[in-house]
Amino acid sequence: MLQYSQSYTGSAFSLRRLYRSALQHWLDGIERGWSIPLLLVAFVATWVVVLMLAYSNAGLHPDVLETWSLGRDFAWGSAKHPPLMGWIARAWTALFPLTDWSFQLLAMTNAAVALWAVDLTTRRFVSGDKRVIVLLLLMLLPAYQFHAQRFNANSVLLATWPLAIYCFLRAYETRGIGWAALSGATAGLAMLGKYYSIFLIASMVAAALLHPQRRQYLRSAAPWVTVLAGLAVIGPHLSWLVASDFPPFSYAMRTHGGLGLSGGASKAVMFSGGVLAWLVIPVAAWMLLTRSRIETALRDLSNADGGLLLLSLVLLGTLLMPALVAIVLGTSMPALWNLQGLFLAVVVLVCTSRVTDVREPAIKLTTAVCLFSLVMIVAAPLHAYVRNDHPFKEGRSFYKGATAELVRRWRNETRAPLLAISGNDDLALAAAFYAEDHPYYNKMFNVGGLSTSIPGWAYNDGWAAMCFATDTFCVTWIEKMAAAVDRRSVSVAFDVPTEYLGQAGATARIQAIMVPPETKPQDEPDNDDDDDMVEYSSQRRPQ
Repeated sequence: MLQYSQSYTGSAFSLRRLYRSALQHWLDGIERGWSIPLLLVAFVATWVVVLMLAYSNAGLHPDVLETWSLGRDFAWGSAKHPPLMGWIARAWTALFPLTDWSFQLLAMTNAAVALWAVDLTTRRFVSGDKRVIVLLLLMLLPAYQFHAQRFNANSVLLATWPLAIYCFLRAYETRGIGWAALSGATAGLAMLGKYYSIFLIASMVAAALLHPQRRQYLRSAAPWVTVLAGLAVIGPHLSWLVASDFPPFSYAMRTHGGLGLSGGASKAVMFSGGVLAWLVIPVAAWMLLTRSRIETALRDLSNADGGLLLLSLVLLGTLLMPALVAIVLGTSMPALWNLQGLFLAVVVLVCTSRVTDVREPAIKLTTAVCLFSLVMIVAAPLHAYVRNDHPFKEGRSFYKGATAELVRRWRNETRAPLLAISGNDDLALAAAFYAEDHPYYNKMFNVGGLSTSIPGWAYNDGWAAMCFATDTFCVTWIEKMAAAVDRRSVSVAFDVPTEYLGQAGATARIQAIMVPPETKPQDEPDNDDDDDMVEYSSQRRPQ
């Protein structure tokens, strides 16, 4: 027995020594150029597996489905958001199949590009272990996994913000024309991701004006080149906004505005508190690993060089400006909208620190991230098992089943392809994605007064619509439409169960209407120009 115990202890010691040796070798390879890419590839592979296991019995999030829908046709804008996320989704699906795993891969690739862009900035100030420590601290945040998994207007900023900030830093340092042009172009790209990026641009302007080297920068051609490059990138979208009467702004104020001064102040407090709460994770981890104190970190920050001071000013702007705007305009300002900018705090914290020997903290942090990843892989099937009986509130547990049943019933009625889908926003977007005909999503037309006037496209192409039986507004709309088309329509109701590893779970009741294509009556007015005809975004679903 004693001999067995000694053998087991010796084997465990050998494994620990082998593990530490492997980590030492990996850390030594950072400046050789292979360790960071290996980390990012492993990060993507790990979290794609986690997402595939955790959501194996559910559809994609409605935000992701909306992103794909927006990108089906090239456009310079949409009713809710700028076009970048749709462009990326369109380019991605030109290379990858239209499946859940491909969009999960897109989401995590976007997160990996974001971390790579962060490292571009970090390596300007530190080398070796500190570079990887910045990335590992960021991997402790939910921004690059749970937030990133929904590829939408928020997560697309994870990559565009650090790219814009890196180019701005280089332009400020060198005042070169090339970096200035890249600074403007990447800032414009961030604006094409989400209008929230106006806070990034305003913060960079403020940082440029407040920095001690502002005279050298402002007297050069760099700021003018930056402005021109930015306008060149965003110009076509601005033209679209003017021609379309600024629909995304109307949507934003309708959805997030109207809170008044007190309401805006409350949201500003929640925004600031939320951002600080997110920052506690990496800051506390760094302080514990290096046994540092807050006062030491503040003293190191006060001695920051010009580049890190510039980043600090940008960080301060992105934290203060959204809160101030929330108060002035009386709008909501969720803290998660600012997750893409939190990397600045980690970069400044680590790069200003005078702690030089960080090999042991790097090993411990790597171990913590690896253990966290392993736990998530093990827990992912449990998540799917629980969701089988407790489905997602947005209904994504039923997307695939509802779509399959609707398509089956459509095929029983007509040989014509299903070209248009409406009804509940999320169900319609899911049907557009999962149905083999990939019908175009159309919002519920004439919703305001539940009018029975039907657009011409509905006669020519045919259409279908689905609602959750619990969505009384949508069900009422379906009933009105069924009465309007009378004998042409086929109203159906069916149950969609969830299933995981052969085990049945929760059930949702779906009500649907199918209207096969038919020539429009001669006396029916032509409503093809109706503004409500086609809309590739879900305006009734808040985001």
